[in-house]
Amino acid sequence: MRRISLLVLFTLVALPLPAQPPAKPPLKITPGQVIVPTDRMRRIWGELIAIDPKTRTGSFRNESNDDVLTFTIMPYAELLHHASNGDVQDFRVGERAIFRLHENEEGKWVWLTYIQDEMNMLNGHKEYYYVDAIDPASGTITFTQANFDKTFIRDKGLVMKTDKATRFWKAGQPVTFADIKIGDKLRAKTHGLGKGKDRVGWEVFLDDESLLKFREEQTAVHARRMAEEGLPGYVDSVEGSTIQLTLFGETSDAAKALKVKKIVRLAPAGVDRRPTSPPITATLIELKTAGKTQKATLTLDSAAVGFTSKGLARVWAK
Repeated sequence: MRRISLLVLFTLVALPLPAQPPAKPPLKITPGQVIVPTDRMRRIWGELIAIDPKTRTGSFRNESNDDVLTFTIMPYAELLHHASNGDVQDFRVGERAIFRLHENEEGKWVWLTYIQDEMNMLNGHKEYYYVDAIDPASGTITFTQANFDKTFIRDKGLVMKTDKATRFWKAGQPVTFADIKIGDKLRAKTHGLGKGKDRVGWEVFLDDESLLKFREEQTAVHARRMAEEGLPGYVDSVEGSTIQLTLFGETSDAAKALKVKKIVRLAPAGVDRRPTSPPITATLIELKTAGKTQKATLTLDSAAVGFTSKGLARVWAK
């Protein structure tokens, strides 16, 4: 019996191991494609130093070590402003936000695929600034950052300063510093002071209603912008009179205005995502959701002048 057991054991040991599936290559930023390499990224809290709408470039200060980092915004980047979609012109110099960076071809961390403002982070993670102490004389608030029931505490002993420019909100209406009480749970939009993690409130929300009012206003701004400036996307291919596009994630709501078999307008766009020539008309043949993006196929009514594969375009519901 023992010999049989040993024979079985040796047979099992001798059997070849099953072939392992080849490892998937890591995702990389690729021009003309909507790719976010979440397996290799850096998300850094920082203070915005500069942002240029024409080149869609900028810089920020890493508040953990005061290093200044530059970035180039990918055309499809999520620019989350007031807990909603936004664009480069919405952000103010000095604003605190999370900057998500990826490596370029040279290994430098410069490609940016989102700016997540403070309001979006707090709202999305259901976190608050719980007031531990108040100093009316200096206008400072000491707080703990935690989730809605304090089962997760992110940080303690944090300080937010306020000044004459700080606005306070409750029930969607202006209030004052004196309305804040120990134990209150706040949310805020703050700016840095050029060094460290010190922050000063621009907008301080004493309740969810007030933050959500700002969010609704920003959502309306973005909807108008999409209607006026067109839905941005990449040109996937141009073959004769047929053009295929990938519309970016920020267009998901606005794309509902696009209807198959209906006439639309579209134009090629430049680095700043602005049209580079007058729009032409086309018929929308197909529209499919693909993750956060929309895939559109159109038949052009005239020559595809200015449209290039991997280039940018804007689309309007006629």
